[in-house]
Amino acid sequence: MYPKVKPALARAWRDRETVQFGVTPAHAVVLGPVDTATGALIDRIDGTRGMELLRAEARGMGLPDGQADALVRRLAGAGLLDDATAGGLRAQAVRGHPEALERLGPDLGSLSLVHREPGGDLRGVAARRAIRVRVRGSGRVGAVIAAVLAGAGVGLVEVLDGGRVEPADVAPGGLDPGSVGRLRAEAAGKLVRGSAPGRAPRAGEEEGAEPRLALVVVAPRDGLHAWAPDPDTAADWVATGIPHLYAGVLEGTGLVGPLVLPGVTACAGCMEREHVDRDAAWPRMLVQWRSAHRRRAGAACDLGLSTAVAGLAAAHALSFLDGELPASTATRWEAALPSLHWESAPVLPHPDCPCGAHAEHTGTPREPGEGALLRAARRP
Repeated sequence: MYPKVKPALARAWRDRETVQFGVTPAHAVVLGPVDTATGALIDRIDGTRGMELLRAEARGMGLPDGQADALVRRLAGAGLLDDATAGGLRAQAVRGHPEALERLGPDLGSLSLVHREPGGDLRGVAARRAIRVRVRGSGRVGAVIAAVLAGAGVGLVEVLDGGRVEPADVAPGGLDPGSVGRLRAEAAGKLVRGSAPGRAPRAGEEEGAEPRLALVVVAPRDGLHAWAPDPDTAADWVATGIPHLYAGVLEGTGLVGPLVLPGVTACAGCMEREHVDRDAAWPRMLVQWRSAHRRRAGAACDLGLSTAVAGLAAAHALSFLDGELPASTATRWEAALPSLHWESAPVLPHPDCPCGAHAEHTGTPREPGEGALLRAARRP
């Protein structure tokens, strides 16, 4: 064991006997009482020393026998300790790609705060490498999402889109001006490969199988299809239990969510039925809007807003892929120009939708065995 205090958390003495690890309330930890000698020993728990050397240095500081071990246990219990050798075989395989780890240094820091156990950061990166994500759309939102997911270490990022890249698709962090005129799928594939920190493992190398499809991110160039998603398009994902997240920009309004967990949270069919319940004219208008969008060449998709939407959607996707349920789960977040104030609204299951989420929402008893499937749907 080569323990080290998590470097992602800035450290400061609150007083002579109390140390605070971290600045922001979300992850800060206060530890005390801590005397001056113990504080000096904490400085040496940096991953370069094994326990024997730490014990020897503790004795040299005049600390009693067992103090080094007690301090390491105390730091570990507070979620403040990492281990340069922890994480298991998958983490060890990741250590064999030092150039990729250099690129992923800030991501490792974030993962160490989410996965508090020693080696949790490398286990998180290893888990991402074994995941497959599909992004539908390669415009100003979709292409940036795909690049961010690939750059964050997701093993396989597929981008589905048709046609050829147009000048309006170009965005910083997304498709570049040299992509104009190329097939969108081809240009997006090149972007993903260039964004990835090293090659992901092939089938049989680390996991023994092709990465599974853990998430579909729906980020169409036509923001209407994110604002009012088509239940027919989502039917296969709902039927096969594939989680999917909507994101896009429509008429100067950005949206992220909902993240749909099939059979657990509201789906596109639920959303459409809810719209019809509130506005009987909705189906008639939706047909007209979709027809008009097919004919209309321009779109109100401000570059700053589209980049913000892409970043937030990618962050929510990564949170889900890392095993958490982000704030977009069963919730839509919206921000409109010019104020850009993000507001959230719950997306509730509809009792008439055949997806089954309403029964889960209301606690209706299900067939034997279904509970385990629903629990599995909550995590990728």
